[in-house]
Amino acid sequence: MTFIERRAARVLLIDAAERTLLLHGSDPARPEQHWWFTPGGGLAEGETPAQGAARELHEETGLKVAPEDLGAPVHHETAEFSYDSRQYRQHQHFFLYRVAEWQVDTAGFDTEEQRTITDHRWWSTAELAASAEQIYPIDLADLLRRVR
Repeated sequence: MTFIERRAARVLLIDAAERTLLLHGSDPARPEQHWWFTPGGGLAEGETPAQGAARELHEETGLKVAPEDLGAPVHHETAEFSYDSRQYRQHQHFFLYRVAEWQVDTAGFDTEEQRTITDHRWWSTAELAASAEQIYPIDLADLLRRVR
């Protein structure tokens, strides 16, 4: 199997109630399958992980954060997945960022995000651990317990 190699950055956005924001979406090639995931995405050419994470966070939630305010990544992983009939190997950095509260604004969605992201929700760690829904990254509740 041939993979498209991709670099990405994601944000663990946590509010004052210790809830984490996740987006809900699907794959255009498999619209019947849905999952929850952290804000973030692929890095543009020449973009650092912090720059990409800040850009994606603004596009997907409306929250504008300076890349340097994200600090150092708290987690790294490589994920292999299929999206739109292509296979990806994504090397991704996760940043942790806290807000008192935030009202998500999706006006910055690009065409692909408008087509595939259908909802958002703030989740407690207990809700994440108990959920039977597909949530990425896998074992997000454990990751949150480790990095807080």
